[in-house]
Amino acid sequence: MESATFPGAKGSFQVLTNHAPLISTLAHGKITYVSRAEGRRSLEVDGGVVEVLNNKISVLVERLISQ
Repeated sequence: MESATFPGAKGSFQVLTNHAPLISTLAHGKITYVSRAEGRRSLEVDGGVVEVLNNKISVLVERLISQ
């Protein structure tokens, strides 16, 4: 994963390689990520939680609206 952008509850934020650990709530909006294998992709979600730890991103969404 090159980068990921999330619709945080208090504004959008971006995560890059070697990002500091974090846990954040998500609002309604688009999660966009870029990888060498898949290029740019996005998902529209309606809330959730994201955790970033040791270059791994875990996302739990309340509702996936579209891919």
